[in-house]
Amino acid sequence: MFYVNARAFIEREENGTTEIVIQTRNKKNEQALELPGGRLELYEPILDGLKREVFEETGLTVVEVEGSEKRIDTRGINPDFEVECLEPFCVYQTVKGPVDSVGMYFICKVEGSLLTVGDDTKDVRWETVEEVNRLMFENPRQFSDVDRAGLQYYLKHRV
Repeated sequence: MFYVNARAFIEREENGTTEIVIQTRNKKNEQALELPGGRLELYEPILDGLKREVFEETGLTVVEVEGSEKRIDTRGINPDFEVECLEPFCVYQTVKGPVDSVGMYFICKVEGSLLTVGDDTKDVRWETVEEVNRLMFENPRQFSDVDRAGLQYYLKHRV
């Protein structure tokens, strides 16, 4: 199996503090903290998949994706083969584990109200970046195997 994923760092400023959305994965045998996002459908445009996954898991509507203004595609050149290129915040690839996957993280702004329970998620919430950093420092294994590296990258390069 090989999966391609789109994942979100959903940011907001609240009282001079940056907060991001985290949630608990709520699947059989999976109870880890994670960021919103998931697997793209076959031939699904990346940003469409990102917006779909965020909405399904959090109830929020993505209204801005950092870097999306740079997106280009080859629509109209060859109707049988179209490609899009865009700039994510960072990318990951699993290099060992039960599932081979590649994914992209995007910095997003959203509108709407958070669900408390989403598609295979629960305890969806805004958390300060400082608190996420503390949780990562105390016990990084409480976060999903995939998001651990993405969070480390975010905390090092964004904060």
